[in-house]
Amino acid sequence: MLVRLALAAIIASAPAAHGPVAQARVVSADPVDHTPHVLDGIVNAIAVVGRTVVVGGSFSEVSDAARKEVLARDNLFAFDLPTGRVLRNFVPKVTGPVHGLAAGDGNTVYVGGDFYGVNYNRANGLVRLRLTDGARVTGFAPDIVGGSVNTLVRQGGSLYVGGDFTGPREALARLDATTGAADPGFTITPGKPLTPKLKVHALALAGGRLAVDGSFTTLDGQSRPQLGLIDVSGPTARLAPWRTDAYARKCGNPFPSYVRGLDFSPDGRYFVVVTTGGAVGGICDTAARFETFAKGSAIRPTWVNATGGDSLYAVAVTGAAVYVGGHQRWLDNPQGRDTAGPGAVARPGIGAIHPSTGKALAWNPTRERGIGVKAFSAQPAGLLVGSDTTKLGREYHARIGMFPLS
Repeated sequence: MLVRLALAAIIASAPAAHGPVAQARVVSADPVDHTPHVLDGIVNAIAVVGRTVVVGGSFSEVSDAARKEVLARDNLFAFDLPTGRVLRNFVPKVTGPVHGLAAGDGNTVYVGGDFYGVNYNRANGLVRLRLTDGARVTGFAPDIVGGSVNTLVRQGGSLYVGGDFTGPREALARLDATTGAADPGFTITPGKPLTPKLKVHALALAGGRLAVDGSFTTLDGQSRPQLGLIDVSGPTARLAPWRTDAYARKCGNPFPSYVRGLDFSPDGRYFVVVTTGGAVGGICDTAARFETFAKGSAIRPTWVNATGGDSLYAVAVTGAAVYVGGHQRWLDNPQGRDTAGPGAVARPGIGAIHPSTGKALAWNPTRERGIGVKAFSAQPAGLLVGSDTTKLGREYHARIGMFPLS
């Protein structure tokens, strides 16, 4: 009860957050006890709108924290952050997996994924829903065609959308957050993919820079192997003079494209990228920090932390820590090849890295590994975690949980 009251007070006093959230210290390794449970499938995305947590993925059932009641939910549900109470009026019918979420104004949420319908009406991969009743905001009518939406970032009146769609632009677009219309001032297009279909995996935005990673090797026709920065500080987007060849290297053959999650620091000065790729060393299966406002054609990472052969899919940067999640067994393991090399530390499924040194912090709650963490959401009250497994911090927290700051 004390934890719930503390969370409610923090949430009530915190401003709405549409970018990276700063935290003064590392979160507790003991998850709160009142989050609900997702009983099947996987959680891919989390967004917080006021005090409401929206959870998306591929699942069909959720339960309350006490596991006394099972509720049908089609790939999307919401709960109250301080109490864990599942919202009863928010029951949208989503026909396929949800991969990306973004908070909207007016108690709404943007939902992106691999679906063709919502609430028995046609909807190709992207909708805006009201949290009060789960109904579609009809004025928002994006023209997504030819593929799915994988990631969403909103800032003010703009919604940035990434995925493997072919229209209104290929794989990457900036839309009007009210109407869904494509912004003609955003013309930067990824190109020359490493995979049969061009795909943007992740987007992050801070300090007037949009970070993009995916299966491309060019942006706006210029070399940007799997990662680039776009200057979105003005009305017309421009490619930033920032390039790294760190991800031009090959990883394992099954992974022609291996970048996955990324996140900016709260002040926007740096960002961290996590990868898959196999136990072949180099930049594969790592977290790497880059400086946002560096300039050059061969920018090197400030530091790299290697798992030694296990994928990382999600990252959250809070200033106090860089949280990473996947199905890793270790951190600090550059010499490991599916083994614990010299200096490796056990961090099963989840871990934290010092933002300056790049070394693992002592924080080690553990997680049942499974496929891995697919979503983090850092909030003033703590760190939300979404995955495909049921054990978090040595307790039962099925697929969704939260480590508090208090």
